[in-house]
Amino acid sequence: MRIILFTGKGGVGKTTVAAATALTAASQGLKTLVISTDPAHSLADALNCTLSPEPVAVAPNLFAQELDVYYSMKKHWSHVRDLMQIILRWQGVNRVAAEELSALPGMEEASAFLWLEDYYQQKKYDLIIIDSAPTGETLSLLSLPQVTQSWVMKAFPGHSAAARGLGALVRNMTGIPLDKGMSELENLFTKLESIQQVMQDPNICTIRIVLNPERMVIKEAKRAYTYLQLYGYHVDGIIVNRVFPEEAGQGIFSEYLHAQHTYLQEIREAFSPLPIFSIPHQGREVFGLDMLRLIGKTIYNGVHPADILFSESNFRIKETNNGFIISIRLPLVEENSVEVQKFGDELVVSIKNQRRSVFLPRFAHYLKLDAFSFRNPWLEVNLVR
Repeated sequence: MRIILFTGKGGVGKTTVAAATALTAASQGLKTLVISTDPAHSLADALNCTLSPEPVAVAPNLFAQELDVYYSMKKHWSHVRDLMQIILRWQGVNRVAAEELSALPGMEEASAFLWLEDYYQQKKYDLIIIDSAPTGETLSLLSLPQVTQSWVMKAFPGHSAAARGLGALVRNMTGIPLDKGMSELENLFTKLESIQQVMQDPNICTIRIVLNPERMVIKEAKRAYTYLQLYGYHVDGIIVNRVFPEEAGQGIFSEYLHAQHTYLQEIREAFSPLPIFSIPHQGREVFGLDMLRLIGKTIYNGVHPADILFSESNFRIKETNNGFIISIRLPLVEENSVEVQKFGDELVVSIKNQRRSVFLPRFAHYLKLDAFSFRNPWLEVNLVR
């Protein structure tokens, strides 16, 4: 089974690209499910159909699903939900607020992982495509198992057999499902860790970044690319959406088109050697299966959408005694032509008369550039405290 996750800044067209990819794969014979994990769902609008928290058949071989955290809680961990509601009611929270607050921090994202784990175990689909929330929420999703486990274990008693035994006594005396809630939590953590390992396997899961040729969007995409690789997730493609055609460069659009040329060049330099796909601006809203088929054909002309489009890592980080070594892949570069400067959490790599910005993890902001070396094709940058 293959899993492809689409991410990018809000409003760049992730949902359209994810839906178009799913429809294209389904038309080529793969049983495909596209899942929206964004609380502000727009997948149903893109497909121009009604969806639900369970998979719905949309076209031959194509199914779609919009996740709902409360439906997922009821299905996957009802005892944890009951436990949270009872505790909140004891604290004086009214019933409506307790219902809302019963979703633990991270459960919105956790529900996506739990559904994925079920589908992966069942092998029900050939391909699952995830239409994720905007970049920041996606990064939260992918780092979720450790974060959720840390938070929950502070909120609940230690998850030992003794705690569960005490929980059974508490349930018999008070009706609070402490033991069953603890069992569900343990099962939850096991599933989260299991599916995280699956999603970090580049032979199963890859991530595609969707962006527009605009300054702020490109900047966020660069940062997301660094973090995804830092977390151990594999990016295999860049999709540039809403590229204005040359004939649009008349009148008020001439300045925009001029800037677009610069940004497209920046995208090629920043993400090389990743494959980069381009989607022309359609000049109208994109929704419905006919338009999505057109978009899919434009993106994957001659390429199977479920293929692993790129299989190498472009970024590595290694801890040292007093800092970190950042390794960046720079193919087709001469050894004596590289210079490096650091400004906050940004590395500026100069190659002859061209410059490339590489965004580092935020913790690198206060590290100092000590030295760098280039051993083709890897640039190694030594940062110290």
